[in-house]
Amino acid sequence: MAYTLTTQPQAASRLALSELAPGAMQSEIRAMTTECDRIGGINLAQGVCDTPIPEPVQAEAHAAIRDGYNIYTRLDGITRLRDAIAAKQQRDYGLSYDPETEVLVACGATAGLHAAAMALLNPGDEVLLFEPFYGYHVATLNSMRVKPVLVPLADPDWALDTDALHAAITPKTKAILLNTPANPSGKVFSRPEIEQVAAVCKDHDLFLLTDEIYEYFVYDGTKHICPATLEGMRERTIVMSGFSKTFSITGWRLGYVCADKKWMAAMHYFHDLTFVCAPSPFQHGAAAGLEQLPPAFYAQLAADHQSKRERIVAALRAAGMEPSVPAGAYYVLAKAEHLPGKTAPLKARHLLARTGVAAVAGSAFFRPGRGEDLLRFCFAKKDADLDEACARLKTYAAS
Repeated sequence: MAYTLTTQPQAASRLALSELAPGAMQSEIRAMTTECDRIGGINLAQGVCDTPIPEPVQAEAHAAIRDGYNIYTRLDGITRLRDAIAAKQQRDYGLSYDPETEVLVACGATAGLHAAAMALLNPGDEVLLFEPFYGYHVATLNSMRVKPVLVPLADPDWALDTDALHAAITPKTKAILLNTPANPSGKVFSRPEIEQVAAVCKDHDLFLLTDEIYEYFVYDGTKHICPATLEGMRERTIVMSGFSKTFSITGWRLGYVCADKKWMAAMHYFHDLTFVCAPSPFQHGAAAGLEQLPPAFYAQLAADHQSKRERIVAALRAAGMEPSVPAGAYYVLAKAEHLPGKTAPLKARHLLARTGVAAVAGSAFFRPGRGEDLLRFCFAKKDADLDEACARLKTYAAS
């Protein structure tokens, strides 16, 4: 008797990546940092901000560890820091937030955005972002199945294109995300531009999510405008900022969110669910900084970084990479069309191999097909390291 072996079709394995994972990849910023570390180069790719920590911030964090402040805090942060954040917002912008119900201490501004998006946005919602954009903003929204909609700023000075902004609005639009001063362009949105964004938010009943972490890094007399200060905007604005840049503590992961109390309880829940709380002793250090550092500290911070900006801008010009001089933040986008390589990542790797100076491909901040002739350089470095990087760039120009 003959037997026939029949084969059943194989079912798809349940052991599979999520729908999101195949499209996920290491950011170009992280990739360049890894490559720079491998060759022992000077990292102007990642905004690590390795300048000295202010003494009160450092001393108070050490004291907090010694004094036993090493356990969970309240889910929204220690009272002392929430009070200090509320006082800062009142001092700097005339904004009144209740530290008991309207301030969240987060694990960095990135965690603040994550909590806000979880609390306010649904899968399929659309959020408008301005291009060039910060990649983590786009990736965070994508990870929640929220659609980022890119609104290009106008060349050559990254001016707001109100026609493009209005054209991007659809029935699915739920919010606008505004980063000012901006990474990577260094653009500081002017009051008239922010007024136009605010008008769109009010006309279409949208949230405004603001990333203001570079608020003190402004140059040439430029002023940072907090959008929540505009008439009718406090209730719909979610203010996100932090201490990573101002106090040079990027590795401490400390940020905050200020928002109307009707939105904040949900943000508390999602931040607690994901992070539990921000690091306890570091919260004491940040509070001491807010309490003790005088206005002159913030003025000097801007002056120091304006000096750093001038040095990197001069070096880039000498190297034949014309920079877009930033009004704020601590990055420079520079033209790199004359560098070998068909793409910006190849140009960045060529420059690293030749000079030991790491930059980030401009394409990391644009939709596909744009930014391929741009590189981004961070100038928030110790003076000795920045000066060495500038010297190497000038040497490259002469070679």
